[in-house]
Amino acid sequence: MEAAFMDSGTTVDKGENARLSSFVGAIAIADLVKTTLGPKGMDKILQRISENDQSVSVTNDGATILKSINLDNAAAKVLVDIARVQDEEVGDGTTSVAVFCGELLREAEDLINQRIHPQTIAEGWRLARKAAREALEASTVDNSGDEAKFREDLLRIARTTLSSKLVTYEKDHFATLAVDAVMRLRGSNNLDHIQVLKKAGGHLKDSYLEEGFLLDKKIGVGQPKRIENAKILLANTSMDTDKIKIYGSRVRVDSLNKVAEIEEAEKARMRQKCEKIIAHGCNVFINRQLIYNLPESIFTERGVMGIEHADFDGIERLAAVTGGEVVSTFDRPDLVTMGECDLIEEVMIGEDKVIRLGGCKSGEACSIVLRGASSHVLDEAERSLHDALCILTATVKDPRTIYGGGCTEVLMAQAIDRQVESTPGKKALAMASFARALRQLPAIVADNGGYDSAELVTQLRAAHASGKSSYGLDMYNGTIGDMHELGVAEAFKSKLCVLMSASEAAEMILRVDDIIKCAPRAREGY
Repeated sequence: MEAAFMDSGTTVDKGENARLSSFVGAIAIADLVKTTLGPKGMDKILQRISENDQSVSVTNDGATILKSINLDNAAAKVLVDIARVQDEEVGDGTTSVAVFCGELLREAEDLINQRIHPQTIAEGWRLARKAAREALEASTVDNSGDEAKFREDLLRIARTTLSSKLVTYEKDHFATLAVDAVMRLRGSNNLDHIQVLKKAGGHLKDSYLEEGFLLDKKIGVGQPKRIENAKILLANTSMDTDKIKIYGSRVRVDSLNKVAEIEEAEKARMRQKCEKIIAHGCNVFINRQLIYNLPESIFTERGVMGIEHADFDGIERLAAVTGGEVVSTFDRPDLVTMGECDLIEEVMIGEDKVIRLGGCKSGEACSIVLRGASSHVLDEAERSLHDALCILTATVKDPRTIYGGGCTEVLMAQAIDRQVESTPGKKALAMASFARALRQLPAIVADNGGYDSAELVTQLRAAHASGKSSYGLDMYNGTIGDMHELGVAEAFKSKLCVLMSASEAAEMILRVDDIIKCAPRAREGY
């Protein structure tokens, strides 16, 4: 009926068709990333097919996979969005949140086929979510008062996060790197102070933490290679006015002497600019843009170290770690705050020279140097390390931890099942479906490891029913085990975000009964 009143190019999917389209799209996306879940999850190859970019990346990071897919289904885009938010908020659990949302919708599809209204299902899910959250909060452990125990908690969380990544066989080494870097931040949680530098060559285990800031740039020709008690002037200014640049104008001269005079005038202006820079009392000048031959020779004569082309991220990060300001004009030295560090020197990493800034004013600054066989390995190692750093900073803010390995999912499902027994009406069916969706997460993890998921999950349920509330899946032996003894821990904030985001997104998709697609309004005259 509506079609009679709608413009051409507008389509409406109603009722069952709209709901089926939403469910199928979201479940398909969840199934796409399902095989990457857990320590034995598989990787995906992402290959770009545009004319200008045919690069390849290998990853099992849920957010990276979902962000690289172009989608047409509205519900599938919701799943991609919650995975992206999870990545920004916590850094870990991006695959879990998409898979859990997909499993909830799979359960909802069965309930709707039993003629249960979507609003009844949503109401039951809200009750189940409340019970699950209370059970999750009751199972947390907080060791923030004891520094040694808290560091051990951070190491366990980092190892658990990295166990599903490419670096799993070097997870102890990378967990130590990540925890040391985050502990240096002393609670500021500004990840800009941690720089990750990728250098091809060597092995993953050759990666190390450098206490200081590494800049992958070159020092000017003939300039000092080592400076102690450095006063650093950070700038974003053009240093190439020694070349004639008069755009949109034509200069006519009657002899080559006049050309030489123009060039000399430009050089005089550049010398004046360099004198203004040196008048700040700096012995190191770092510019975001290029430093050409003439200013470089002037700095060399005056014993100033010049570093050019520190890209925008680099110059902003340098300002943060050295305590300086990025300046563009040099007329008021009294208003400029210069960066400081104890030592600037040139060091070798593999076959390459880099500049090391040690003893920065911001003492928490550090660099993690990643070594690896190829650029694909290094890119995936960087993504893995970034996830670990994000989840650790989130844990420093909220120090509560929980047991991993499917332990908390079974714990929450058990709490919901207890409440189902005393809940009247069809809401109880929706609550039971929520518990089943939670138990699907450890089942998928077991399936990805090639184990019998039905056997392991039933053993895990029996263990929890007998009071062994810290038991989860031991994925390296194909059995169930005590997560406390195995050292498998996760951040409370990560699991809470998975629970809340996935259930809210599934509820939003469930409540859809129409999908209206509108063509953009054509402009007049086109």
